[in-house]
Amino acid sequence: VSLATREGRLGCLGPGREGWACVLASVTMLHADKRALENNLMVSLIEIRQKELDFYTANCISIGTQAALLSGFAYAGIIQIAIPESCPDYLKAAYLSMTVVTMTVHLIALFNSTMCAMLGPGLALRGPDGSMHTAVDGMMVEYRVCFLFFVAGVVFFHFSAMLFTWTQWSWLIALPVTTVLFLFLYGIYSHFTRIYNKFQLQPGEMVDGRIVSPAEAAAVAGVILTAPQRQKDTEASQVIRDTQGASR
Repeated sequence: VSLATREGRLGCLGPGREGWACVLASVTMLHADKRALENNLMVSLIEIRQKELDFYTANCISIGTQAALLSGFAYAGIIQIAIPESCPDYLKAAYLSMTVVTMTVHLIALFNSTMCAMLGPGLALRGPDGSMHTAVDGMMVEYRVCFLFFVAGVVFFHFSAMLFTWTQWSWLIALPVTTVLFLFLYGIYSHFTRIYNKFQLQPGEMVDGRIVSPAEAAAVAGVILTAPQRQKDTEASQVIRDTQGASR
């Protein structure tokens, strides 16, 4: 309870049971307000981390969707493509191996992203204290791994398409088609680097909502309350001593 003047404090802290009851009620209310502030601070911090978790979860789902599509294309390239008998065995082996690698890499990206999208939010929701931070930090790392597998799969997909042209047609047809595929692959790389550099965060610029423990949140709340509260407590103690001296 904030009292504007010394006389007002003396009115509340005067001799008798009523004065001491007023002091106890004020202290109780201060403790309740401090506890409520700590709880509200923790809820706000969890909401910030929830936004990070939703961001990484949505990214993993997006990667998994595209990886599933490309892995389906690669699988079709294995079972539905008729390779001519006149094609050399080394070209057959190279094409089929590259296509299998393409399918497998995309399946790894699909599997990892699906597991992250399911287990990460589950840990944050049902885990013990601090599980939200563990889930967000884990999703941050695994999302990058999934993204690297997806990018590798896109590159292997182009190589598989290049080898496919050499298994089906003569070099007069395969060479210009391979050149076009190389140009498109270079275009993808150029756009990727341009967009990545535009939105890339420099080292040390990344900000998150991490608070290590509830004790740290309580410390933050204590910083807010301690400074003005110390002055109020000092003034209240002085008023109590003056009142006791006057009553004697």
